[in-house]
Amino acid sequence: MIKVKVNLLPLVSNINLPTVLKTAILPGDTVERLFIATQVGEIFYIGNGVIETFLDIRPRILELGASSGGYDERGLLGLAFHPAFYYNGLFYLHYSAAGSQGPGALAGTFEPDPCDPATQNLEWTNRDVNYNHIDTVEEWILPSNAQPQKRRTLLNIRRPFLNHNGVNSLNFSPETGNLILTTGDGGLGYDPFNLSQNAMEIAGKIIEIDITKNIFYDNPPVVTRFDELPLPIQETLTVIAKGVRNIPGISFQRFYNRYIKYVGNVGQDLVESIFSFVDYKPIPVTELVQSSFGETESEQEGFVNFGWRGWEGAFPTSVIRDCSADPTLSEKVFAYYDEAVETSVRRLPPLISYFHQDSRPGKFGATALTGVQPYEGSEISDLSGSIVFTDLAQDEDSPPPVRGALAYTRVSTDCKLGDYSVIETDYDFGSESSYYVSLGTNLDQTKLYLGVYGSMKVSDYNKGTIYEIIP
Repeated sequence: MIKVKVNLLPLVSNINLPTVLKTAILPGDTVERLFIATQVGEIFYIGNGVIETFLDIRPRILELGASSGGYDERGLLGLAFHPAFYYNGLFYLHYSAAGSQGPGALAGTFEPDPCDPATQNLEWTNRDVNYNHIDTVEEWILPSNAQPQKRRTLLNIRRPFLNHNGVNSLNFSPETGNLILTTGDGGLGYDPFNLSQNAMEIAGKIIEIDITKNIFYDNPPVVTRFDELPLPIQETLTVIAKGVRNIPGISFQRFYNRYIKYVGNVGQDLVESIFSFVDYKPIPVTELVQSSFGETESEQEGFVNFGWRGWEGAFPTSVIRDCSADPTLSEKVFAYYDEAVETSVRRLPPLISYFHQDSRPGKFGATALTGVQPYEGSEISDLSGSIVFTDLAQDEDSPPPVRGALAYTRVSTDCKLGDYSVIETDYDFGSESSYYVSLGTNLDQTKLYLGVYGSMKVSDYNKGTIYEIIP
C-alpha cells in the first residue's frame, strides 16, 4: 500500500475529552459547522473560526472518573443529527444518566478459566440491583430562536459495568432513514455473561430505531433485555448485528446505489478489527421476542455476527499466560473453545485485523480502535476512497509521551483478510502525550477530523485539541 503523509491543522484547543466529531448545518444557517461532543456533557460547534456552545448537559451526566482513578468509558457517548435537521431541528443523544450509579454486576475483575466450567457460564442475576449505571437515548429539538429542548426518551438501558458502552454510538442510516444505536457488550472483559451473542440482550448489538413512530412513553422502563420493553417500543426496533465487544460507531460509504457499512470492534488482548458488509436482514425485535421460546437457528439467519465472545477479530478469543520456563514469552489459550467452534461458520470475517504485537516493519502495536471513517475527498489524493482509522495509542508499553496511531485500509474485492498502512503525521505534539480518541468527517466525507487528548483520564480536564487532517 502507498505510504501516505499528512499534516494536522489545529481547530480548537483546551477542551474536554471529545467523543463525537461530525458536521451539520444549523436551521437558517448557510455554513456546515463541525460539532464536538465531549465526554463530560458539552456540545460545541465551530464555524468561521469561532467556537460556540450548542448544548451543555453536564448536570445530566453521572460523575465520571470518581470510582476508577479518573479513567471512564461512560458520559456523553452519542450525538446524531436527523437527516432533515436543517428543517426540523431534531437531534439525538446517548449518555450515562446522573444519579444512576450502582455497585456493578460482579466484584473485582474477570478472566475465564478453560479448566473451570463455572467461569464459562456466568449469569447476570438480580439486575435491578446489580448494575453499574443507566444509559439513556433521547430525542431533542432546536426550536427556532430558542435553546435546545428535550422532546422524549427513546430507551433507558441498565448497564452491568463501567466500560464497553460504545462511543460515537448514534448515526442515521442513509438506507433506511432510521437512527442506529451501537452498544458494547457491557464491559469488564471477556463478556462474562455472553450478552453479545444472546439475541434477547440489548448489550453487544447494532440496533435500528424507527424514530417516526411515536411510542407515547414519556419515561420508558429501564431494561437490559428486549423482552422487557413494552410492545409499542419493541415495534420501533430492529436488530442488525450481534457479537459486538466495544464499538466506535458505524459508518457508511456509498458505492453506486448501495452502501458499504463499516464497524470497528475493539479487541481484548490480541487484535483490533474492522468489519464491512453490504447486505443484511434486520430482524424486528417483536419477532425476536416471539421466538425467544423455542428459538430456531433459521430465525437468526439475517444477523450479522462479528463473532465475539468466541472470536476476537481474526483469532479465537484467548487468555494470555506467562510461560513459566521463559517469562519473556507467553502462551495463548483458547478462552471459549466451544463458542469459537459454534460461531466459526456464522461469523462475519473481518475486513482487517491489526495486532497488539506486530513485529512486521511499517506496522504499530495497537491499543484500542477509536474511529473508522471512509474518506471520499480529493485533497489527500492517496487516501481517496479508503477507510481511515485511529488507535488510542501505538505501542502501548512504550514510554511517554504516548502517541496515537492513524492508518488506512481499502476494501478487498477477493474477500481475503486485508492489510493496512500507517499514515505518517507531520506534526510536533511536543512533550505532551497525544491519545487519538475520536475520528470524524463532514457530510460528504471529503474532510477528516481528529480528536486528541493529553491523558487517558476524563477527570484531567481541558487537555483536548481538535485537528483537521490535511495534505
